[in-house]
Formats: sequence, structure tokens, C-alpha cells
Amino acid sequence: MGSDNEIRIFEGATAIVTGAASGIGRALAEELSKRGCEVVLADLQIELAEEVANGINTSGDKAKAVEIDVTNFSALEQLVRETVKRTGRVDYFFNNAGIGIDGTVNHYGIEDWNYILDVNLRGVINGIQAVYNVMISQGFGHIVNTASVAGLMPTPGLVSYSTTKHAVVGLSKSLRAEAASFGIRVSVFCPGFVRTAILEGGGKYGKVLIDWSPEQQKRIMEMVEKYKPMDPNIFAEKALKSVAKNKAIIVVPSWWKVFWWINRLFPTIGMLLAQKSFQDMQKKLDF
Repeated sequence: MGSDNEIRIFEGATAIVTGAASGIGRALAEELSKRGCEVVLADLQIELAEEVANGINTSGDKAKAVEIDVTNFSALEQLVRETVKRTGRVDYFFNNAGIGIDGTVNHYGIEDWNYILDVNLRGVINGIQAVYNVMISQGFGHIVNTASVAGLMPTPGLVSYSTTKHAVVGLSKSLRAEAASFGIRVSVFCPGFVRTAILEGGGKYGKVLIDWSPEQQKRIMEMVEKYKPMDPNIFAEKALKSVAKNKAIIVVPSWWKVFWWINRLFPTIGMLLAQKSFQDMQKKLDF
């Protein structure tokens, strides 16, 4: 166990995970607890979060579930304050809660844009603002934001999702450079396809703006399966190894780095590949 004035990796640490009731968030919470963290599971789905927390506690580790809407800054601020009061510290804050909106932009209303920006971007900002000064006062801490490979490359068909994830990547990179002088670490997860509810229509609180037929839905899942979605528990195990090493941009599965590198080195080619991929999808789905 580390000292009281430095970050603990991970034994004896305190971690807050938003969106922790399911998917990547749940897997992170369970993996963190196995590594010796006391975990706070923050989620709107409080019954599911309590179920996960109970499972962690039954196994002999420590967890607490809290009902949280990440669009409510005051609630996140209170969560951080109460966590520090109870445990004496907060080593990790995982801004993981997020939604997807499936459909092309011609199907959007402005309310759809506002909704996804509120959750995926402002939710992350709220988490950062709630915990950042606390970590500065401690002299240590690690903020980990969940973006996506959609934040590293153009993603037609998921334009609003990609917009928010690009913003989260940019936020994380800039904050990492700024926060280092205060002893604070910042990383960003950029998952490829992970087997979560977002793959099946934006998640519990996401939206599908196109009324897909059963046959179209079947074709969509067939296309998704070609990318071999990773089990979230495997993702959590691999991603946390990179968190322990204080990696800045964490791309898992690692083979997705090929697409990232193409878009960094040859952005025009990356754009053309995205365009062709979307046109092929239009033909297969007939829309």
C-alpha cells in the first residue's frame, strides 16, 4: 500500500466510476476491486449498481453504489466530497458514463445534439470539475475519461457520438499537459468495439433514430461481429494495466491503433476510407 500523500496503484486506493452498473463501467469496478481498490459505483441504474456493489462486497472487497446523473454537477461534487470524507482520499475518477445516438444527421433534432452533449461531454466536464481541485489539494490523483476510437477518426453514422468523443480526447490531452505540474495524471480510454449495450442501440439511455427492420438489425450485428467485439472484462484488465503505467491515450483492443495511425499520418486517406465504409454500409442496409 502506498503512502497517504501519493497515488496508490491499486491496493488501498479509492476509485469512483461513473456508469458503473453495466458494460465497461461494471467491468472496471469489478477489476479495480480485485486489485484492492475501494470502489464507488455511480450510476442512474441504482438497482443494478447495488447488485454489482453487493457482489464485490460479498467477495470480501469494498464497494458502494450511489445513484448519480452525470449531468448534475452538484450531485457529482457532493459525491466526491462524501467519498473523501468517508475514505480520506480519491485516487481515481473514471468518467465513464456515456450514451450513443444511432442514425444519420438528417434524422437528428437539436434536442438529440443537446442530449448527447450533456451526457458524453458535459458529464465528463462535470466529473473533472468535481474532483480536480480535491486532487490538487491531495497532491495526487488520476482522472481517466472514456472516449472511443470514434474520437480518433471520422465515424459517419455516429456523427454526434464521434463529436463528443473527439472532444473528450482533446480535453484529456490538454488537461494532462496542464495537470502534470500539480501531480495529477490524466488518461483517456479509446475502446474499439467492446461487447456492451451501446453496440445494440446506444445503451440503456441512448437513442436509435432510424426505424431499422429486423432484417436490417440482423445485418448491422453481422457487420459489428466482423470487428470481433471484446469482452468488457478483458478490456478492463488490459486498460487498467495501461492506467497503472500512466499511459496518455489507451487504445484497446490494440489492433485498432492501425486505424488511429492511418488517420494521424494520412488524414485524407482516413477520410476516404471512412466515406467508402459508410457507402458500403448504406448499400448493405439499403437506406
